[in-house]
Amino acid sequence: MFEYTFMQNAFIVALLISVVCPMIGMFLVLRRYSMIGDTLAHASLAGVAVGLLIDVNPIISAFCLTSFFGVLIEVLRNMFRRYAELVLIIVLSLSVGIAITIISAGLVHTNVESFLFGSILTVSQADVWSVVILSIISLTTILWLYPQLVMITFDEDGARIAGIRCRAINYIFAILVAATISVSIRIVGILVISSLIALPVATALQLQQGFRRTLQWSVVFSFIDILSGLFVSYWIDAAPGGVTAITSVLLLLLVIAGRQLRTVLEKRPEGV
Repeated sequence: MFEYTFMQNAFIVALLISVVCPMIGMFLVLRRYSMIGDTLAHASLAGVAVGLLIDVNPIISAFCLTSFFGVLIEVLRNMFRRYAELVLIIVLSLSVGIAITIISAGLVHTNVESFLFGSILTVSQADVWSVVILSIISLTTILWLYPQLVMITFDEDGARIAGIRCRAINYIFAILVAATISVSIRIVGILVISSLIALPVATALQLQQGFRRTLQWSVVFSFIDILSGLFVSYWIDAAPGGVTAITSVLLLLLVIAGRQLRTVLEKRPEGV
């Protein structure tokens, strides 16, 4: 399997996104911002379309345009505090409208299906380097802002009183979400990126451990989900995005079932 260059490239990208996605997803899920991730995932299609139109690496163009939409969400969220869900509809409508217009007008002559569903065949060496660079930037920024991100996640008002520049960090975090989505496009696909960001974290939360341990377990579950999706999709010749999404849900259900079984066993009287 690994004698093929495309599988080597896909494996490297899969390893990187298995770390980056849950680290960003942890903060998104706990802040109840999962739908922002889903909105930006769909918005990345506009970035891909623009990149293909102007002949730029789609991962880089997706990062740039998704970052713009991420910052736009934060700006509009401050303007529409009472109607925050409208912000997501506005951004989703604008970004998807741009993508559909470019693609349907015949301005793009490349098949975008691989970006929608993911593909291990189309991961080029240039894509690998783009993912490596964006992943390093994302992980470095998360480690740099880790204490502030944790405080904002659990008590944003308290963080603001403590002197943390919440608005600036929220803008930076929006760009980090954009970077995470961009690095995942080739392997997972646009349609199921949000599940990769949220489901490993949801699975880790079932273990009911502390923040740091939950973050570590979410990376482990993400690693299992992505590599399982990668290998199974190779053997059955299917899009890795769909297989990864199914694996993520099955693993979540398995952990929930194990937790329920453990609860039942602990409640059983001794000797029964």
